Amino acid sequence: MSQPSDSSSLLVMLGAGGHAKVLLSLANASDVPVMGVCDPELHRLGILEWRGLTVLGGDEVLDQLDHTRVGLINGIGQVVGSNLRQHVYESAVGKGFQFPPLVHPAAFVDESVVLSQGVQIMAGAVIQPDVTLGCNTIINTGASVDHDCNVAAHVHIAPGATLCGNVRIGSGAFVGAGSTVIQGLMLGEYSIVGAGTVMVRDLAANSILLGKAVRLRSVSDEKHREGNQ
Repeated sequence: MSQPSDSSSLLVMLGAGGHAKVLLSLANASDVPVMGVCDPELHRLGILEWRGLTVLGGDEVLDQLDHTRVGLINGIGQVVGSNLRQHVYESAVGKGFQFPPLVHPAAFVDESVVLSQGVQIMAGAVIQPDVTLGCNTIINTGASVDHDCNVAAHVHIAPGATLCGNVRIGSGAFVGAGSTVIQGLMLGEYSIVGAGTVMVRDLAANSILLGKAVRLRSVSDEKHREGNQ
């Protein structure tokens, strides 16, 4: 597994939402020490501790930290329609900070995989040979990325999603939970594949692909239908 070198021995979490909780769990499982958390809302409320971490302050704390000694964890989740996660990452990198790749010990990552700065691979994920993952990309819980896929920067592969072999994904794209992208396809920049969708053709940049709607029936409706057969 190829990944960028990182001389930072101390890590600080940015954000304190649900995604940050999962990352803190990953860090604990990997014996990666986290020295504190920066979160404007916790700081505004006067909260001094979050899940055992010292609340260091808000965004202004980055101006007080030594980027040669402190690395960062991007705890901002990627939400459809928001570029906050990307903005936080690029702003911190512009100040000289590094984001070491994080891989949960319960994930499988082939030794040939290339991990860029800030990649986050959650528990149960599977990354097969000759995959390249761009900076600040999330491979979420139980997702599968098969051989020879190329995933650009700031992409989110949501929980349980599957990329078959040789898929190409542009920067900022979002592949929803439980969706499947068939082998050899391309997703353009900032495209969105909805949860549960099976993608069978290329998707242009800034496009949204949603699966067919499922008509819900109650158990009583189903029994009534069977009784009329």
